Amino acid sequence: MFQRLIFEDSAALFTIAAFITAVSIYGTIGWRALRMKRPQVDHFANLPFAAATPPARHDTDTTDHAH
Repeated sequence: MFQRLIFEDSAALFTIAAFITAVSIYGTIGWRALRMKRPQVDHFANLPFAAATPPARHDTDTTDHAH
């Protein structure tokens, strides 16, 4: 009976520790994002479009090839 009680307490402790760890990681990321300088925000906003991307290779032939 006491082994189960000790296990449940340690499980709750690990759950709380994991929650605190996750909150601190996401809180730090959010805090850093909110305090980011405007030039860096603009740089990150244009980052995917900074280099020319190759055109997509779609089949432009609209005729039906089914026989």
